[in-house]
Amino acid sequence: MENYVGIDISKRYFDLHILPEDKQHHFENDHKGIRHCLKMLTDLRPKLIVMESTGGYEFALATELYVAGLAVAVVNPRQIRDFAKAIGQIAKTDKIDAKVIARFASTIEPPAREVMDSKAMRLKSLVARRDQLTQMHVAESNRMEHAVDRSIAHSIKAILKVIERQIADIDKQIVEHINHDEQLRRKADIVDSAPGIGDTTAFMLVTKLPEIGTLNRRQIAALVGVAPINRDSGAFRGKRMTGGGRSSVRSGLFMPTLVAIKHNPVIREFYQRLLSVGKTKMTAVIAAMRKLLTILNVMVAKNEFWNPKVT
Repeated sequence: MENYVGIDISKRYFDLHILPEDKQHHFENDHKGIRHCLKMLTDLRPKLIVMESTGGYEFALATELYVAGLAVAVVNPRQIRDFAKAIGQIAKTDKIDAKVIARFASTIEPPAREVMDSKAMRLKSLVARRDQLTQMHVAESNRMEHAVDRSIAHSIKAILKVIERQIADIDKQIVEHINHDEQLRRKADIVDSAPGIGDTTAFMLVTKLPEIGTLNRRQIAALVGVAPINRDSGAFRGKRMTGGGRSSVRSGLFMPTLVAIKHNPVIREFYQRLLSVGKTKMTAVIAAMRKLLTILNVMVAKNEFWNPKVT
C-alpha cells in the first residue's frame, strides 16, 4: 500500500495526515518535534510528502526529510487552494488542512524536488527582500506625484534615499553570494552572454528561476507563464493566452526582450517574422520572450555560452 502524507505547517506547530490510512498526527515545529516526525515517516516510507511553501517555516522539516531520503514536494499554496476549490472546499474561511494537502498529494502527485540548502535559502531571502524594497520605492514614488506640501515631499525624498541605499546594499550581497557559488556564477555568466541580457537580468533568472536548464522548453515556458494556453469558452473560443507562472520573472524579462528584439539577431528575426504574418506587436513580444527564455534554458542545460545557432 502506497502512503501519501500532507503536512500543514505553521510557526509553532505542524499537523500531518496520512492517506489512505486516514491518520492524523500533531507535532511542535521545533527540533524535538521534527525528530519525532522524521522517525515516524522514516519507518512509514511514504511515496510522497507534500507541504506548502510558508515563507520559511517549512524549511527545517523539509530539509530533514529530504536528507533522510524521503520524497518531498514543497508546493505553491495557490496550487493547494485551487485543488481545494475543485473538491468543493471553496469558502474563503475554509482552512487548508493536512488532510486536503494529503489528498492533493495522492491525486496530483507533484514531482518531488531537492530541498534548498541554507545558501540557496539565503539567496532566496535576499531576492525576496529586494522585491519588497522595490515595491516600497514604487509606492513612495507614486506618493511623490501627489505631494503638494513641501515638508511631505521632503519626507518622501528622504525615505526614497534610504530605500535606494538598502536596495544597493542588497544588490551587493546578491552579487557577492553568486560570485562565491561557482555553479551559480557559471549559470549567470552563460545567461549574461546572450545579446539583450545584462548582469541584473542574469542574476534575476538564476535566483528566481533556479530550475533553468533542468526543464524542457514547454515546462520552462509554463513555469514562467509565457506558454500559450487554449481558452475555448464563450467569446474566447479559439483564442490562446498566456498567464500564471512566476509573474516577477515574466516582468523582469519584458524589457530585456525589447532590447533583444533590437540587438539579438535571432530574436529580432523571429519577432519580425511574426509581425509579417499578422501577429500583433504584443503577441510577438510575448512570443519573443518565450523564444529567448527557451534559448537561455538550452544554453544553461548544455553549459554553453551564446551561440546564434542555439534553438
